[in-house]
Amino acid sequence: MRPWPNEIRLSPDKRTLKLSFGSGETFALPAEYLRVESPSAEVQGHTAAEKKTVTGKQDVTILEIEPVGNYAVRLVFDDGHDSGLYAWDYLFELGRELDSRWLAYLIAQGRDE
Repeated sequence: MRPWPNEIRLSPDKRTLKLSFGSGETFALPAEYLRVESPSAEVQGHTAAEKKTVTGKQDVTILEIEPVGNYAVRLVFDDGHDSGLYAWDYLFELGRELDSRWLAYLIAQGRDE
C-alpha cells in the first residue's frame, strides 16, 4: 500500500512541516532538511553522482505548500526555490530516513551536532 497523507501542516514559524500518514506514522520535517533534500533536478541532478550538497540553508522557511494533483505538493521556500515536487512516497521516505539523512548532511557540512 502506498503512503497517503492524512494531514499536512506547516508550523507557525514556517520551519517545520508536520505530516500524518494513513499508516499512523507522523513526521516533523525541518524546512532546512526539506530544502536540501529537494527532489528537483537542481539538487538531485540526473544521476546519483550528480547530487549536490546544498549549503547555507539553516534559516530557510517554507512560504507556501501548493497541491499538485492528488500525488504531491510543491514547497515554496523563502530563498526562491520552488521547483521540487514532493510526492507522498518521497515525503514518507524523508520522514522514515530523517535521522540517517540528517546526520549525513550535518557531517558533510561540518556541523555534526
